[in-house]
Amino acid sequence: MLTLVAAYCLALLAVGGWASRRARTADEFFVAGRSLPSSMVFVTFFAANLGAGSTVGAAEFGYTTGLSAWWWVGCAGLGSILLALLVGPPLYRLARARGILTVGDFLELRYGRSTRLSVAAILLIGSPAILAGQIIAAGLVLQGVAGIPKHWGTAIGGSIATAYFAMGGLRSAARVNALQVAVKLVAFLAAVPWMLRASGGWPAVQAAAPGEAWLSVTGPGTVDLVLTLAPAFIVSPGLVQRLFGARDERAVRTGVGIQGAALLGFSILPVLLGMLARVHFPELPDTGEALIRLFTDIAPVWLGGLMLAALLSAELSSADAVLFMFSTSLSKDILAPLSGRRVDDALLVSLARASAVLAGLGAIVLANWFQSVLSALSFFYSLLTLTLFVPLLAGLFSKTAGQPTALASIGCSLAAAAASAWLGSSEGSLLQPVPAGIAAGGAVYAASVLLGATRRNETRRSP
Repeated sequence: MLTLVAAYCLALLAVGGWASRRARTADEFFVAGRSLPSSMVFVTFFAANLGAGSTVGAAEFGYTTGLSAWWWVGCAGLGSILLALLVGPPLYRLARARGILTVGDFLELRYGRSTRLSVAAILLIGSPAILAGQIIAAGLVLQGVAGIPKHWGTAIGGSIATAYFAMGGLRSAARVNALQVAVKLVAFLAAVPWMLRASGGWPAVQAAAPGEAWLSVTGPGTVDLVLTLAPAFIVSPGLVQRLFGARDERAVRTGVGIQGAALLGFSILPVLLGMLARVHFPELPDTGEALIRLFTDIAPVWLGGLMLAALLSAELSSADAVLFMFSTSLSKDILAPLSGRRVDDALLVSLARASAVLAGLGAIVLANWFQSVLSALSFFYSLLTLTLFVPLLAGLFSKTAGQPTALASIGCSLAAAAASAWLGSSEGSLLQPVPAGIAAGGAVYAASVLLGATRRNETRRSP
């Protein structure tokens, strides 16, 4: 099994190195030369969205809460469909017309440099957390395969993702993602029916249920999950910047939309595997190991090896999505503007590669601080949504508000979320931190737009 996984890791590096040969310009590194057809847009989105949270995390969630864990990945599908239909096409048109490479480019174009720098700084603080979440899961996989300590496993997994991404940016990542998606789909579609039969079928799952809510698709916390997670998959820079690599608007609609529908179907598979793990291990001390234990202790060698390669693929593909977001944001949204001079293509690509290495090293350290995949990912999704949801969507569809409004909305979103978390709120309430933050930021933005319109009308009427 170890030999199989090691060979697979070498194959990922080889594909990344081969694809990186053309990634010499910022356009190639950041957006793959805007050449990705709908099939490659599908692949790179699907790979980015099927990471630690969607596999190891979803199985852990399935183990502890049951069928309602479907919403953990289902929210990514819902957000992706909204991105494909409503937000992605106008953003892509603007990006292609104005040469936009990052979300920061859009924010500066729409509001100003201070907004770009502020958003980039906030997200750069949170990015290592979600990257750490991915490599925590990679460490668990390597621990299960080789029995090595988890901290060494996180170091190896983080190094692999950093290496193939830093070589060629989005161009390398998209080609590696194609291999990763193929392995993930084959493995999960084979594993669920096999493990269900081997575990005694659905009656065995029902018998293992710790309570009635465990078998309900709309269990406790469902509303909170939707309100917290779905918006993140509409505005995440790691996803939005991927659609900038599409060759045309049709590729955006088709590739991202079909990927969202595929996520809705796929989302039940890791949850079922987590529930099956409870059949075999009803009292796991570390629930984050549910999926790994199922395939190291119960599955036959061929299936265990295939699934562990799929899980490693999932963690690494999402890790490269975060590296993409971090490296492009740090290099183009922070370092280049603050340099005070024109940064040419060669220097920009060098800065992006160095930023990816820095992020990888930081996340490896941070992975040993967070206690679980879910805690790391939940923190980042909340921060990302609170920072970007209002200014990005409102700025795309409204042209009147300026930089003070954008910065005020971000500040109010973060403050309202912090207040809600400190005060506490009931489950499913709109006063949960993320919904409360979005509502507060949206109210500030809307009030500013209305106030500005009123002042303009009064100016016109004045003699």
